[in-house]
Amino acid sequence: MIEKILPSRVAVAEAFSDLPDAVLLPGEQELTSGFVEKRRREFATTRHCARRALGSLGIAPGPILKGERGAPLWPENTVGSLTHCTGYRAAAVAHRQAALTIGIDAEENAPLPGDVHNSIALATEQRRERELRLEHPRIHWDRLLFSAKEAVYKAWFPLTRRWLGFEEADIELRLDGSFTAQLLARDLQPAPGAGMPEIPAAFHGRWLAGEGLLLTAIVIEGAPGIRGLSGG
Repeated sequence: MIEKILPSRVAVAEAFSDLPDAVLLPGEQELTSGFVEKRRREFATTRHCARRALGSLGIAPGPILKGERGAPLWPENTVGSLTHCTGYRAAAVAHRQAALTIGIDAEENAPLPGDVHNSIALATEQRRERELRLEHPRIHWDRLLFSAKEAVYKAWFPLTRRWLGFEEADIELRLDGSFTAQLLARDLQPAPGAGMPEIPAAFHGRWLAGEGLLLTAIVIEGAPGIRGLSGG
């Protein structure tokens, strides 16, 4: 499903329920030591999806551990992103020469709690949501905004190794299935020694609604230059 909003050079694997053959590899087991069984199965299925996606790139299966701020540690010269929500797990990966960073997110098509919405949405974003809701009331635009912000952060962090608050990205969702995130962070430059090129002032992505889900994706390529990709 999420492959519809990702470029063909990005490998994807997804599941709509936890898989009985999904297992945790050494190192991953320690990461789940405090998890309840439901969360452990979800974690295992998401990692299973990651190994399937990496396998389609010719990369042997191995543990997907966690790095700084819980970001997945991908095999050398690969980039990727993971997501999970009720009824959906997915992984998207690519060779580094094909993509500089990837951010994906999945959410249920359900309203956000009011206090959460107010804490993540800028006044400009809330105004746009009201307009979009008049056009398509069956899409929960507040939840879609949250998903887009999650995708932005997942794409941002590997480039900068810096936190990005919800208020530091002004996202414009569009009816055509695209969105733009204007980055409001004061420092857009990569962390010293990161070996990354300059970060663009805006990320461009795509979204999809279906099967009770809201999906968002961002892919940024590294050469020539850096520019956002809307998939396809």
